[in-house]
Amino acid sequence: MPHPPLSLSGAALSLRSNAGLVEILHGITLEVQSGETLGLVGPSGSGKSSLLMLMGGLERATSGTVTALGHDLSVMSEDALARLRRDHFGVIFQSFHLIPTMTALENVATPLELAGRADAFERARAELAAVGLAGRADHYPSQLSGGEQQRVALARAAAPQPDIVLADEPTGNLDGSTGATIIDLLFDLRDRHGTTLVLVTHDADLAARCDRVISLRDGRIDNTANAA
Repeated sequence: MPHPPLSLSGAALSLRSNAGLVEILHGITLEVQSGETLGLVGPSGSGKSSLLMLMGGLERATSGTVTALGHDLSVMSEDALARLRRDHFGVIFQSFHLIPTMTALENVATPLELAGRADAFERARAELAAVGLAGRADHYPSQLSGGEQQRVALARAAAPQPDIVLADEPTGNLDGSTGATIIDLLFDLRDRHGTTLVLVTHDADLAARCDRVISLRDGRIDNTANAA
C-alpha cells in the first residue's frame, strides 16, 4: 500500500526567542492522503502556519517525525530539502512573494528554469493562461492588482505540476469576489494535476470546500472541534 504524501507522528516545534524557548506545536500526528484537500483552521497563533512550514521542510520538527513523499525531512540536508521542494512542492504565501524585478511570466518560469526545464517559458505561459492572465504576462508585480499577483503566485506554484501544494491564507489579502476566484483556481489546480492541497485559512467558504478540516488550538489538534 503506498505511503501517504504527508505523514506526521508526534511532531513538535520549539523556537528560541529573547524570552527563552517557545513551544509552538505539540505532538501533532496526522496523515494527508494523495489528492486530498486538507484545511487547517483555528485562531491566530494556534500554530497553523508553523504546521504548514513543518510539512514543507521550511522548519524542522524539534521532536517526532515529518515524512513527505516517503522522505524523512528531519534527516535531510538543506540542499536536499530545497531539491525536494523544487521538484515536488508548490508553496503559496498570503503576501505573494513575487520577485518585483521580474515580469509575471519570468516569476512563473523561475522554478522551472531552476529545475532545468527546457520548456520553462512555454509552461509558464500555459499556467498564466490557466489563471486568466495570458494578457498580463509582461507586466511587473507593481503593475498588477492584489488578486492578479495572487494568481501569478498560484501559476508559479502550479507550473512544475507539484505533488503537494501548501497554501498559507491564499485569500487573506483579497476581497470576497477575488478570493472566490482564487478558491476556484486552487481546486482547478487539484483537478488538473491531481495535487494534494493543504490550506491554512480563516475563510469559511474555502474551508467548506476541503475534503477534511483540522482545527488547531494552542499548538495542538483540537479534537473537540473535530468531533463537533
